[in-house]
Amino acid sequence: MSETCDVAHGKAEADPGVRTLVAVFASPVSRYLLTFARDLGYHVALFEPDAARATDVPDGIEADTTLPPLDGSADVVVTDHHRPELGEVLKAALGGNPRWVGVLGNPRHPGPHVTALRGLGVTDDDIARVHRPVGLNIGSRTPPEIAIATLAGLLADRNDRPGGFDF
Repeated sequence: MSETCDVAHGKAEADPGVRTLVAVFASPVSRYLLTFARDLGYHVALFEPDAARATDVPDGIEADTTLPPLDGSADVVVTDHHRPELGEVLKAALGGNPRWVGVLGNPRHPGPHVTALRGLGVTDDDIARVHRPVGLNIGSRTPPEIAIATLAGLLADRNDRPGGFDF
């Protein structure tokens, strides 16, 4: 058996390197996103600037009211594009130089993050670093499906793969 098969069969540990997932805003999607990401070996964090909203958090994860330090190992997923602090949060995240930043939302509607970031003086180059939509196009609608699609897209991106069924 190959090393890849040993990992798939649980006979060897995968070594994906350091991977961090920061979910922004406590939401039903962030709950599943953090749970599944932890199962995939990510270091996980929840950033919720409003402590009163951090009511549905997975066991073993605490909501932080300050954005954790972000570096090239971090993927940041904003799970609610309706929050008034969207622009400020994204500007702070982009300033931390994470590997990847994305905002959930319907791709048929303009992303409110663009106007919010422009209003804060963020450059078009930095705005372009924010991915939207996020995840693989699998027709997800429920919070667990959205979390799976998002994580599958992040894994494909990290592994330089197209996602889907093309190998």
